[in-house]
Amino acid sequence: MVSLEVSPDLAHDVDGTVREAHELFARLDQPNIMIKVPGTVPGLHAVERLIADGVNVNVTLLFSVERYVSVAEAYLRGLERRRALGLPLDRIASVASFFVSRLDTALDPMLAQRRPELQGRIANANAKLAYQEYLEIFGGPHFAALRAAGARPQRLLWASTSTKNPTYPDLLYVDNLIGPDTVNTLPPATYDAFRDHGTVAQTLDQDVETALAQLAQLPELGIDLSAVTDQLEIEGVNAFIRSFETLLTAITVKTSPLLA
Repeated sequence: MVSLEVSPDLAHDVDGTVREAHELFARLDQPNIMIKVPGTVPGLHAVERLIADGVNVNVTLLFSVERYVSVAEAYLRGLERRRALGLPLDRIASVASFFVSRLDTALDPMLAQRRPELQGRIANANAKLAYQEYLEIFGGPHFAALRAAGARPQRLLWASTSTKNPTYPDLLYVDNLIGPDTVNTLPPATYDAFRDHGTVAQTLDQDVETALAQLAQLPELGIDLSAVTDQLEIEGVNAFIRSFETLLTAITVKTSPLLA
């Protein structure tokens, strides 16, 4: 699949996101296209409408398990609306994209003095818990009825999977997150590392109790995980906007001589 994002400055504009997503999806007119929509609270409403309209969606910039559950529920509501209209479900595709390593980058400084053994552990623990929610949502009776009508599950996608801390194993966010119905978008260097010394094994549903125990320690340390993930979302949207503006500026610089 190929993903193309709507303008990130529309991250809190439901109608604007839906309108631009439709325009992009129609202009490209290819079955393997997904439109990237930030998983903000307004983005959830846009996702539901776009799925109901038959637009493939990559729900991006996810950090918290709670927001992921809301994203999956928005996907299901979109499918329900589409089914109620008698429209086909079998060609609808969607992924929910977690930005994995950024969570450890944010939390590691907080853990350095309080519980250093948890450094580099929370992001994978968070992802494992998200996968458990995925199994419950898409393995349950609600989705079973939609699956019977041709619907496909919304797969989890692991993004930001290169290690930012050079002391961590280079495949920290790859070897530990392998499981059915998931995608890992590897940067070139991480892809080469996995081909060289990666371990092919189903690990995503392993050590779940350990992951839960690790996450349970955060409140005891005075760390509000929800506040951290909310801040990461804000920073992520702002970073997307800056990158998008830089891209548009570069395109303008390149095309101006041609237009002249």
